[in-house]
Amino acid sequence: MALFRIDRRTPLAPAEAWRRLTDWERHGDGVPLTRVTVRTPAPVDVGTVFVARTGLGPLGFDDPMEIVRWEPPTGERPGRCRLEKLGRAVTGWAEIEVGAAGSGAYLVWREDLRVRGLPRALDALTARAGRVVFGRALNVLLRDRTP
Repeated sequence: MALFRIDRRTPLAPAEAWRRLTDWERHGDGVPLTRVTVRTPAPVDVGTVFVARTGLGPLGFDDPMEIVRWEPPTGERPGRCRLEKLGRAVTGWAEIEVGAAGSGAYLVWREDLRVRGLPRALDALTARAGRVVFGRALNVLLRDRTP
């Protein structure tokens, strides 16, 4: 399994960090050559499906995902979201946790990333690449956007 984990701290309140991390369309802002489209109507909840399309023109692949757990943070209880990857090329799952940490928030991103056809001997490399790519996406999502 190509398991990896990313931990971050942010001065943002947990509710704002959650809002930014679950703004699915913006995930493409931090991942090169990727566009994310939500396929189900609002509000976001269990059963919401979205697709990350990575590629250039007709060359690329879709990474469809479905939310199977949706618990936004409330008060002292951390928020948790679990995504199941449903694609032909990319499978696995991702979990996001956001909770209070002092005057800001902590977040944990856990993922089991599988690329079909890639030998298990490359799991460590896949996990390392996942940490880099998704770590960059998290940085973009959490960045202060005030002028």
